[in-house]
Amino acid sequence: MTFIDVQNVEKVFSVRRKTGLLRRERREVRAVDGISFGVARGEMVGCIGPNGAGKSTTIKMLTGILTPSGGGLRVAGIDPSRERTRLAQRIGVVFGQRTTLWWDLPLRDSYRLVHRMYRIPDARYAENLARCVDLLELGELLDVPVRQLSLGQRMRGDIAAALLHDPEVLYLDEPTIGLDVVSKARVREFLRELNAERGTTVLLTTHDLTDIEQLCRRVMVIDHGRLMYDGELAGLHGAGSEGESERLLMVDLERELPPIDLPGARFVRAEGPRQWLAFPASTSAAPLVAAVAERYPLVDLSVREPDIEAVIAKMYGKRELEVRPESR
Repeated sequence: MTFIDVQNVEKVFSVRRKTGLLRRERREVRAVDGISFGVARGEMVGCIGPNGAGKSTTIKMLTGILTPSGGGLRVAGIDPSRERTRLAQRIGVVFGQRTTLWWDLPLRDSYRLVHRMYRIPDARYAENLARCVDLLELGELLDVPVRQLSLGQRMRGDIAAALLHDPEVLYLDEPTIGLDVVSKARVREFLRELNAERGTTVLLTTHDLTDIEQLCRRVMVIDHGRLMYDGELAGLHGAGSEGESERLLMVDLERELPPIDLPGARFVRAEGPRQWLAFPASTSAAPLVAAVAERYPLVDLSVREPDIEAVIAKMYGKRELEVRPESR
């Protein structure tokens, strides 16, 4: 059953800009342009796109903060804009650049306020708080005012606050922005456990593609308010370019030799006895590896997957080419 259902949703903002000393021009900006998708209960879905693509606007419509200009959406059968209070009991939201914690209060007091606001039963609150404190390593921070926390500590504190009432769906908008490597790893591990153990539905928007690769099987790419791709992460490589994506086979030979020439592979470059071969990402590496081992004095080899950042960059480039002629 579809837990999050988005059908042809649009969001148009009216913007005024100065065109003269006393004149202003009014124009419409289409932040979201007919997006449709569904998310099943318990799914963890990543959403990526450049700044201004419409990711955060979509999240805000799903939470009821913004009302769609067109189309329809439902979360757990609820219309977010019409029943925002009712929906709030079933969702958790973390905006990476904004905190929901009380700035001058210790972290513990912020959690007590969340306890009262959501009317969480005492036993349930104590259990959830203990679990979040343990997994996110917040024990030494509970009596520290929020304003004194580092960005990584505050982010972990915000995630805990969003989960105290056991939400069925968690929206994360740039949850690892500005975090160090250790804090990112801790947050990712927590989200994996949350999704696996409690079946919490997670919709994650991020610019950090490592978040997507480590957490999500499904990814949506949004650009200029439109859904460019929706599917498995593995399929993204083929969608990003006119031709098929390639993997690289790095081969270490016993000695320097002429370029390796084998069917189904393309010689890329060589550095001494080391050579790089490219082959289609959709094919198995096994036949190529066997052929190299049979015909050449092999010492070692490794396979490198397509660079997802390069794939996304190609998709954005294609979209720019499509949009540019229309804007003239």
